[in-house]
Amino acid sequence: MSAPAHDPIEQTPQPMQQGDPDDRHALATGFDWILLAVRGLTVVPVIVLLLSALGAFAYGTALFIHSADDVISHPFPVRHNVGLFLIEVDLFLIGATLMITAIGFFELFLSPSAVGRPLLPGWLVVRDLQDLKARIISMLVLVAAVAFVDTVVNFEGGRDILFFGGGIALVIASLTAFQRFGSSTNHEP
Repeated sequence: MSAPAHDPIEQTPQPMQQGDPDDRHALATGFDWILLAVRGLTVVPVIVLLLSALGAFAYGTALFIHSADDVISHPFPVRHNVGLFLIEVDLFLIGATLMITAIGFFELFLSPSAVGRPLLPGWLVVRDLQDLKARIISMLVLVAAVAFVDTVVNFEGGRDILFFGGGIALVIASLTAFQRFGSSTNHEP
């Protein structure tokens, strides 16, 4: 018995048709590379946020040096001096917020994995955007509270402080509500 004859048309490779799985895979792989390259643009806000944090820390340090000289020269009234130091706290908190945001962007977009990063404390590891928002909101609440205390320390009297405090309380309540109920998946910070 002889071997069956093969049709030469069957042996000729056919051109890939639209929707071919190999074609879609090549397209997806190319698109993945584009997304990976565009994701690298996130390094720009990370650098800008870190430089901004450095600027806030430097400004807070310069203010401390100036405040220390001012406090030594003019120790009274005390509340004015306390206000100077509260402004420093505010600047350092703003710098910390900027730094936390930069680290969060890095963790979310640039870091291959948060595993094996012993230098980051557990509370600073950002798993998703909700974690980053929670940390930023917490820092904003703290900055608003310090700003209010600074205003109270330097306040001269009148009802304006009540409206200012009510406004800050409303902002803090709104941020807290957003953090708590603003997402369908609640994470504990």
